[in-house]
Amino acid sequence: MDDFSLSPLALFVQAGAVGRCVMLALLAASIWCWLLIAEALFGLVRLSRALRDDNAALFGPIDALGAQEAAIPDVGESVSERRARVVEKMSRASLDLLAKAEGGLANLAVIASVSPFVGLFGTVWGIMASFVGIAAARDTSLAVVAPGIAEALAATAYGLAAAIPASIAYNRLGAAFSRLAQRLVNRAADRAAQICRDTPMTEAAQ
Repeated sequence: MDDFSLSPLALFVQAGAVGRCVMLALLAASIWCWLLIAEALFGLVRLSRALRDDNAALFGPIDALGAQEAAIPDVGESVSERRARVVEKMSRASLDLLAKAEGGLANLAVIASVSPFVGLFGTVWGIMASFVGIAAARDTSLAVVAPGIAEALAATAYGLAAAIPASIAYNRLGAAFSRLAQRLVNRAADRAAQICRDTPMTEAAQ
């Protein structure tokens, strides 16, 4: 056991080909997970600040779309029907903006659900390697089975290291974006009402 280390790098170097592939896949998933978290956090903070300050630069296209929709004449349409039409148009545009801010948030759920199974595959393979080592050496001492068991447990740990932050971030960020979506819809309704007041109905619509 003197030449066997429990550091992540040493476990990777001492693992077999399959174990290395599993660890590399889980490392890539972990890096991707943190990139997705950073992207979603950036979008969340940016939209939250824009809502708080009513950033015209960010919401300008949505407001312009609402004004354009309000100016479209519709014969026989009432004031409330016109306002509902503008609200729907602006709400859709606002939710499209939210979807862009979320980025690849849904992929966090994939990482959270798949990574443990990839780690489990590495675990099973490491245990199989241990049994093969026992059969080849005809010895059941700890020195024979330790490398395979260590590789197996390392794969499990790598899988959990990728899955746990992905699961936590997906649930917390998902809840935050849900609250933000309601705020965006409320803003769209408020702005639509103001736009409809500022944009008189045409004679054809009246």
